[in-house]
Amino acid sequence: MTATVPTETVATASAPSADLAIDVPWVERPTHRAWAAHRFSRMVEFVQPSVLPDGGFAYLAGDGSPMPGTEPSLLLTARMTHVAGLASALGIPGAGRLLAHGLASLDGPFHDAEAGGWFGTLARDGRKTAYEHVHVILAASSALAAGARGGAELAAEAARLVEERFWDEEAGALRESFDATWGDPEPYRGANANMHAVEAFLALGDALDENLWHQRALRICERLIDGHARVRGWLLPEHFDADWTELPDYNIDDPNHPFRPYGATCGHSLEWARLLCGLHASPRVVTPDWVLEAAIALTRSALGVWGVDGREGLVYTVDWHGRPVSTVRLHWPICEGIQATASLRALTGDREWEQWYRRLWDHAAAHFVDPTGSWVNELDEDFREGCSVWPGRPDVYHAAGAYLGPLLPVWPFLTVAARDHGLPIA
Repeated sequence: MTATVPTETVATASAPSADLAIDVPWVERPTHRAWAAHRFSRMVEFVQPSVLPDGGFAYLAGDGSPMPGTEPSLLLTARMTHVAGLASALGIPGAGRLLAHGLASLDGPFHDAEAGGWFGTLARDGRKTAYEHVHVILAASSALAAGARGGAELAAEAARLVEERFWDEEAGALRESFDATWGDPEPYRGANANMHAVEAFLALGDALDENLWHQRALRICERLIDGHARVRGWLLPEHFDADWTELPDYNIDDPNHPFRPYGATCGHSLEWARLLCGLHASPRVVTPDWVLEAAIALTRSALGVWGVDGREGLVYTVDWHGRPVSTVRLHWPICEGIQATASLRALTGDREWEQWYRRLWDHAAAHFVDPTGSWVNELDEDFREGCSVWPGRPDVYHAAGAYLGPLLPVWPFLTVAARDHGLPIA
């Protein structure tokens, strides 16, 4: 997909677009709901060729073919399994095949039956990370919610493993990684792994009907959002040492790192905001007022740097003064912004969020969304498909949330909501 350099005027966070007729939100319009649901179904078709006979899912190129020279990973296998569970809960043909393959891969070639846990690749070596293991919880929760065979067993094992190996009760957050035999703990703590733990814990709590996991999600948010992001004016530090001391210059020489970039990551602020909205809406835990306030503040902070480098869209990262560092345009911050603004509109009724929801979708439609339903992963300086951070289009996790999250209730978790409420169009 080829896009042209945008010519529209860059807008600010307080005024994302001209005055619109927004009395009826897009998510309440049958045409918008049908468009999003159709694109999601097309995307499920797009990823069908990703199934690999030896386990896992292939990285896909822009034409939907497996990319040579790439290897299946635990992360993408878990994310694909989650999306397949969501699609299966909605009755989309082909999803059951993807879900069964994902579960078999997690139960087989990625699983370490001897030492416990899961390997990051089919080479069955390397470190065991919290980031990857909480994604196994997410996959298992969706499989369980979709009623897939093996989902309950996987959810129980993944929850036990994360609780025993990664959860730090005193800190109220996760340890980062260990070697393959659970030795050599990494002297690093990351906001990214803990953010995805919040999502996984919200999903698991709803899938199992257990409140404990939502309470733990709140504890993580208390440490990182109310503790660190608030102090820095809602620019969230991502990197810490083993004692949770901030490392503000971590990876300053690697600004495009796919998991641990220097500075504040705009897309993560929006992702945290989405999760805080789900936590606020959950009846499984009593949330203080700051949870919703933080979701609003993080979203305004992230969208406040829209076009900060003179070009339309969101940069990857900014420094601690809000100045752009990595100016690459990635698809997933737009996906997270779509979900966060839809959730905030649903919870607050504020027109500001409807305006941003529409602007984000218009931007996505112009530059990221492909007729296949898949999303261009990254844009280069000329707003054409790039590959400096991620090759191809391997990850449909964020796009699935953008398509379906706004069409479902803020609570419960996505796949549980899809199972219980379906996806009414009219």
